[in-house]
Amino acid sequence: MAVTAGMVKELREMTGAGMMDCKKALTATEGDMDKAVEWLREKGLATAQKKAGRIAAEGIAMVKVSEDCKSAVVVEVNAETDFVAKNEKFQGYVAQVAEQAMETKAADIEAFLAEPWKFDTTKTVNEALAGQIAVIGENMNIRRFVQVKEENGFVASYTHMGGKIGVLVDVVTDVVNDAVKEMAKNVAMQIAALKPLYTSDKEVSEDYIAHEKEILLAQIQNDPKESQKPEKVIMGMIQGRIKKELKEICLLDQVYVKAEDGKQSVGQYVAQVAKANGANIEIKGFVRYETGEGIEKKQEDFAAEVAKQMAGN
Repeated sequence: MAVTAGMVKELREMTGAGMMDCKKALTATEGDMDKAVEWLREKGLATAQKKAGRIAAEGIAMVKVSEDCKSAVVVEVNAETDFVAKNEKFQGYVAQVAEQAMETKAADIEAFLAEPWKFDTTKTVNEALAGQIAVIGENMNIRRFVQVKEENGFVASYTHMGGKIGVLVDVVTDVVNDAVKEMAKNVAMQIAALKPLYTSDKEVSEDYIAHEKEILLAQIQNDPKESQKPEKVIMGMIQGRIKKELKEICLLDQVYVKAEDGKQSVGQYVAQVAKANGANIEIKGFVRYETGEGIEKKQEDFAAEVAKQMAGN
């Protein structure tokens, strides 16, 4: 059976695969559209395996919030290049991943990847990912997700730089109005900008404090001038430095970035908004995803690559 341009176009629209691949698929399957789709799926999976060794450190941290703002999810999906991360097809796929993550009962990423893909239940999430790798042409990875639910308030969200950073904030409150929502958005922006590790110092473990004290004591002991001070003074210095460090890593103790006096803490800002609106408000927790954090990115030296190619000619 002769393969026509119209058949190639139809298959391309169905699968998103390249024109030449569609033509090859139709030729190999004698024009059978269903078999051609399967042929491309099989080829896509093989292509995904080839690309799996490439480092996927770009991508998007996308948030999705329910209409009633009682539940939300943030997912991180990686690609190899920033160019693909900005691609509409990739962003559309990540939006589907976020929709799946909103409904999943999976406790970890392995279980998530193994469950049926919501948009085509004949595939698993992982198989659908492999198909996207074949279509988009780069290694991709669904790295992580987390759900946040709050029945006694709402979940606020913020996305920075088109998905470089995604933030969710769990807000417990008996009043939900524009002022409280604006406060939550401002807190989410604070989290994106200043990268706190904890909500409050109540979350900081005794082990962490003890470890930091050991480090600070060693620093003082290695300083000829500081080490000569009385033990009581040294202990006071350590306590002071620990307190200062906690103000930097605990959200509610951080200086609120929009504070007019440059002194108001985030906790004081939240209390101010609560009082002004007759509300009881608690920032229960937060999630902050930064795309590619912790992934070692491959450093490309294009000048060296070009020189190498020229030397080989």
